[in-house]
Amino acid sequence: MDSNSRAQDLPASNRISPRKPRRAKLWLTGFAVLLILLVILGVCGFFYGRHWMQAALHDSLPQVDGQLAVTGLSAPVTVARDAHGVPHITAATVEDLVFAQAYITASDRLWQMDALRRHAGGTLAEILGSGLVEHDTMQRTLQLRAAADRALAVLPADQKHWLDIYASGVNASIAAQHDHLPIEFKILRYTPEPWTPRDSLLVGIAMFQDLTTTFPDELDREALSAKLSPDLLADLYPVGSWRDHPVGQPTVDLTAPQPEIEQVPLDESQSKLNFPKQFEDHLRDLQHAKATLAQVSARYACEGCISGSNGWAVSGAKTASGKPLLSSDMHLSHNVPGIWYMASLESGSFHVSGVTLPGTPFVIVGHNQHIAWGFTNLGAKVQDLYVEQTRGTGSSAEFQAADGSWHPLLHQSEVIKVKGGKDIDLDVSLTQHGNVATPILSPIYPHDKRSVALRWTLYDPANVTSPFYAINSASDWKSLCAATSLFGGPAQNLQYADDQGHIGYHAIGRVPVRGSMTTPTLLSPVPTDGRDLLGEWAGYIPFDAMPQSYDPPGGIVATANSRVTPDGYPFPLTLDWAEPYRNERIWKVLQAKSGLVPADMLILQTDVYSDFDKVVAQRLAYAIDHANVDANHDAARAKRLHKAADILRIWDGTVAIDSSAAAITDSARRAFLRLVLGSKLGITDDVALSLGKDNPVNLYSWGESLYAEEQIIVHQPARWLPAKYADWNALLTAAVEKGLADAKAPSDLEKWHYGNVRPVDIEHPILSQSPALRLVLGMPVGTGVQPQSGDSSTIKQVGRKFGPSERLTVDFGDLDHSTLNVVLGESPNPESPWFMDQWPGWYHGTTLPMPFSQAATSAATAHTLTLVP
Repeated sequence: MDSNSRAQDLPASNRISPRKPRRAKLWLTGFAVLLILLVILGVCGFFYGRHWMQAALHDSLPQVDGQLAVTGLSAPVTVARDAHGVPHITAATVEDLVFAQAYITASDRLWQMDALRRHAGGTLAEILGSGLVEHDTMQRTLQLRAAADRALAVLPADQKHWLDIYASGVNASIAAQHDHLPIEFKILRYTPEPWTPRDSLLVGIAMFQDLTTTFPDELDREALSAKLSPDLLADLYPVGSWRDHPVGQPTVDLTAPQPEIEQVPLDESQSKLNFPKQFEDHLRDLQHAKATLAQVSARYACEGCISGSNGWAVSGAKTASGKPLLSSDMHLSHNVPGIWYMASLESGSFHVSGVTLPGTPFVIVGHNQHIAWGFTNLGAKVQDLYVEQTRGTGSSAEFQAADGSWHPLLHQSEVIKVKGGKDIDLDVSLTQHGNVATPILSPIYPHDKRSVALRWTLYDPANVTSPFYAINSASDWKSLCAATSLFGGPAQNLQYADDQGHIGYHAIGRVPVRGSMTTPTLLSPVPTDGRDLLGEWAGYIPFDAMPQSYDPPGGIVATANSRVTPDGYPFPLTLDWAEPYRNERIWKVLQAKSGLVPADMLILQTDVYSDFDKVVAQRLAYAIDHANVDANHDAARAKRLHKAADILRIWDGTVAIDSSAAAITDSARRAFLRLVLGSKLGITDDVALSLGKDNPVNLYSWGESLYAEEQIIVHQPARWLPAKYADWNALLTAAVEKGLADAKAPSDLEKWHYGNVRPVDIEHPILSQSPALRLVLGMPVGTGVQPQSGDSSTIKQVGRKFGPSERLTVDFGDLDHSTLNVVLGESPNPESPWFMDQWPGWYHGTTLPMPFSQAATSAATAHTLTLVP
């Protein structure tokens, strides 16, 4: 029987069709072909996408050489750029100069400018979608756009003139870029609206908000006040320290502790505020609002990061040239691009150089032929919270004034447009204090059943000013003071030097006086009763009465956001000064040196010594030595703790990238605060783990929080010792061990380096959001995670996305020896040679020359563009 006959005799179910293998093979072949085609299409799509991205980026680069016709100019304007793309703009008139400044800035930074005005005005959800609704709700509730509108209506005519011209220059640039807009507009599929003077005010208001927002801290402190005793609160919230060195005060021995500073008492009306019983719901409100504010303000971007700065000037008596030096490094959030745009502006006798704020005219910090100036944040209390008494609902709702009378609540209707979603209607209720409308913050804190209203100097339209033409034009101390007296805020410390050898300091900006101008009321650290007349503003501190110093005998003026008020100063400025360590270190170094040159200023700007960390490290080492570690721990844990103590005891306090001691100290002090404050709040380790970001310990935020920690650790008061620990040595040893565990420190502590504990990571807000987009782009769109030195107590004050935003030194011995650099570069375009060309210098602590004279500028010129009418 042949094989075919045998197959026919088998049951049908057991027969194997000779055609099935052929079909399966065909199916597999087809699948393989399809897969290959998909791979080919994917590869082609990938390379097409990359080509499109890179072509779009290249297409949006500005013209930097040759000639360019621009409607709106009265005469040709020269734009000479150096090797880093920094423009030196020369025009026949100041009007043409401002127009050209706007045009050139927008050619490099248009999307940043648009994003800044949207950020302040609360219109980001319109281009970025529902994820920004909470951000926009906060900005609309805070009425920033309304504040800009009111300010514009009363802006002095000369200031409005410059904003009009600047807007014309931006709009000319928008028109020129219409067919090759920056890639952010193409990815998000929208085009920029015309620029207006209000937009320039909004950009300034964004900075105002970043530097003056304190109201969440008041609510956080109020929440903690409901849980903690007055003596514990006094420890947590110091209002000054023996380390303070106000400008103009006589030289003191900074190594000798001074008498304790009297604490400002808690506001007596606090007990009348009916703090919500639903603490947990209110806590979620506070934490959620703070998370949203982290998108808004550098103050909430990282622990200890308070928008501030370092700034100083030294007289010729302390310099090698015999002429003053002035240095400035302003501490703000890091972004791509950075907040500042370097530029030099010249028209006839008007010649100024420094950093500009994209979206606003003139130079913010820098120098002209005769004077140099820098700013550090004053930190004055310019916000107050009032618990209003209200009745009724809807259109019949009323609030009670201090005189007992009732008045209708005001209402501001806001519409938040959402990309890909429905519009959101928002009704903002407002009360009134003085002649100023004060918004009720209920949309931000929905679980707080009270009507809490915010008063802010920003809401007084006379305080939103732009006097930088007068500032840039000043030629001496008197004219600069006259110009800065017009500056409404944010309140700043002004450092000054000039070509005649003078140096000076003046606090500027409008700071309210509560109660009475003759007998000011003490500042309240928590919300007050809206009917209390003592909480009302009687006016502003007169400019001539603000803290100031001119040609001090020691030849130094220096500020770093800590206390500047001299002893006996009559007006309360703030309770919440920044920690004293940076300022203390600056004074110590400058007082000890002479023959100073610009290179010495850069060394000081990048200084990473921390007296705070060194003191804490020594206390931790002592505690481990005296905690009977061997008896209370197994051999491995005891050995690890002894090793930590050995590393800490020999440390010199330098918070370097490769420092193990800095990493141990940082982790231990974080754990210490959670242990002691958590204990007082009834938060055990298990509870803390379950609460996560909702842990009430996270409510604690104070400018001098590190100083508070230092004082508690050094003095070791019994009231702070948790019951579970036998003594302070046991507590501090536990903090070290817990810190190492929480930070997942390696077994070999000498290989644990601080640089990775507080790295820097600056990424593009759009291009870095999608891994696929980054892959297609095929080039860096930020710094990536990089180890860095320094912390919040070092002169080089840093966080992951926070730090010195520029480093300036002006040398009146020879202005061409002045130096300036920003964090990344002039351009946000990854295809530009100026995208991150300044990053290596910022990261490694070097800087760039800042040519000023015609000869030096010509020698540095790498590109020349002529704008013609």
